[in-house]
Amino acid sequence: MKMSLAKEHVNIIITGVGGQGNVMASRVLAGMLVSAGYVVTIGETFGMSQRGGSVMSHLRVSSTSVLSPQIPQGMADIIIALEPVEALRVLVRYGNPDVAVLSNSRVVYPMGVITGDFTYPSLDEIKSAFKKLTAKNWLIDATAVAVDLGNPVLSNIVMIGALAGTALLPIDRRAFEKEITRSMSADKRGINMTAFDAGMKML
Repeated sequence: MKMSLAKEHVNIIITGVGGQGNVMASRVLAGMLVSAGYVVTIGETFGMSQRGGSVMSHLRVSSTSVLSPQIPQGMADIIIALEPVEALRVLVRYGNPDVAVLSNSRVVYPMGVITGDFTYPSLDEIKSAFKKLTAKNWLIDATAVAVDLGNPVLSNIVMIGALAGTALLPIDRRAFEKEITRSMSADKRGINMTAFDAGMKML
């Protein structure tokens, strides 16, 4: 049976910090959805894209039409976060009672926390906020899996695999394999397939 979007337009935000592979994750996900027959508009990456700065990509997916590239405040349907506090940052601005959040649990401390100017919430506080602010949420240690595979940046692909496991979007292993065959060199495909499969199993 062919999977389909839950509604005509779906707004997705992928967020993280510079160096986590946020932009690549958004391009891979967009490619999978385009191959499935959907119209996808990718917004600019907002924030500071250098290593350690906040990064955010907007994907607007439609079964019928091209949408404006930026998601209106309060209108995200799905938030995929490569870092948990970045998930909270996006939730405050773009969340709503029906939003679903899939977040990596591995922390990347911003410079303000490292220098002692700011405090970072505990994982329990983050879980509590997710419970209050979302309709569905998943918190997984994608970075641990990626490190086991030999490259922490593969956490972005682990997260795409986990997203497929949530069944929130019409994407699956076959769609991912098709996309990376098109967009990646042959020597990178095997490890990316392994990362995707590991992410699916985490759900």
